[in-house]
Amino acid sequence: MGRPEEKKKWVDYSTVGLMFPASIAVGLAIGYFLDKLFHTSPYLLIIFTLYGIAAGFVNLFKVTKIHDKSKKNKNNQHMTNDKDQMTNDQ
Repeated sequence: MGRPEEKKKWVDYSTVGLMFPASIAVGLAIGYFLDKLFHTSPYLLIIFTLYGIAAGFVNLFKVTKIHDKSKKNKNNQHMTNDKDQMTNDQ
């Protein structure tokens, strides 16, 4: 885990680990207070909690997509370098 790319990956994934419950808590809090304000208990609580869960998953998918894309680019560079070396050897 000494390479900077590895450290960045772990930092991004740990951020997702913090953002997931935080987004759920924010959605839950907004729903709770709106329910108290409009006397619609528990409908807005449920709706905004689901929004918080969805926001957590969206964040997870964004981070995963970014790291998958960088991994594919890294693999493509290695394949290109291997082809160049094979061409130079012949």
